[in-house]
Amino acid sequence: MSTPSSVTPSRRGILAAGGAVGIGALLAACGTEKGSGGAKGGAKSGPWSFTDDRKVKVSLDSVPQHIVAFTGTAAALHDFGIDDQIVGVFGPTKLRNGKADPQAGDIDVDKVTIIGNAYNQFNIEKYAGLAPDLLITNMYEPNALWFVPDDSKEKIAKLAKSVAITSSRVSLIKIIERYAELAESLGADLKAKKVTDAKARFEKASAALRKAAKSHPVKVLACSGSAGLFYASNPGINADLMYYKSLGVDLIVPDHLDKGGYFESLSWENADKYQADVLLLDNRTATLQPKDLAAKPSWAKLPAVKAGQITPWSSEPRFSYAGAAPLIEALAKAIEGAKKVN
Repeated sequence: MSTPSSVTPSRRGILAAGGAVGIGALLAACGTEKGSGGAKGGAKSGPWSFTDDRKVKVSLDSVPQHIVAFTGTAAALHDFGIDDQIVGVFGPTKLRNGKADPQAGDIDVDKVTIIGNAYNQFNIEKYAGLAPDLLITNMYEPNALWFVPDDSKEKIAKLAKSVAITSSRVSLIKIIERYAELAESLGADLKAKKVTDAKARFEKASAALRKAAKSHPVKVLACSGSAGLFYASNPGINADLMYYKSLGVDLIVPDHLDKGGYFESLSWENADKYQADVLLLDNRTATLQPKDLAAKPSWAKLPAVKAGQITPWSSEPRFSYAGAAPLIEALAKAIEGAKKVN
């Protein structure tokens, strides 16, 4: 996660379950529906517990069958084999044209209930109607549930327990391993061919990136663009960048980080502060892409831009082997084909 762009799209009001009576009725309805639900697919049965990255042990009488998750979280769990148990998602799920947002990965976006498609969109009534027994999301800051609105988090917490997985300040591989643990606890078979093939591809891609970084020592800047600012991202805090750096990629480290430590914000006049041979450009839908940036003179003058050495960066990666492998392959290919321009 490189810039605040993922939390700045237009904000809409929350459809709250107005007042104590409303919440009480919703809670009662959830309790009734959960009692009649059976296990879905090949999910495990019996008591369930998992200690998340808040060091909170979450326990339920049975393996959760009505999971609502942040879209990227749901996509990662899907890659490990958890599918039917995920009944709802929140976060970037569908694009304006109705197609799946990249963060949705391989989940069927028409199959799940979308209770919010952008930041600060979380329809509590829809959430309650799904009879949730567990909410799962990422955690970029301690105890902050990603895409769960602060102004309604207490109401949301009353409807189901939650699990949060740390998504920054820890290397990508460690987070993927945590998602694998969570998925296995929910009933996933980590020895299934789909999972083992994805892991093998991830390991092969990582070896290729290590080789490319060694044979083509170019400087890489992970960055993001908005109308008013150019962001230079920190490889010491972003999980994927931490992993790429551990494989030998020469990622530029900004020297004047903004509060939070994720990036240094620069005016466009100072976009050339760091001399990069390759730009790893944030490709989220809320950020500006090369076609949008072409009109900015300072962008066009960057050596990496002149050389066409720009490669997309999924700055909120899918924390699974299947989700990460293509990203690593793309970066390895970009580095292999790059030349020094500074």
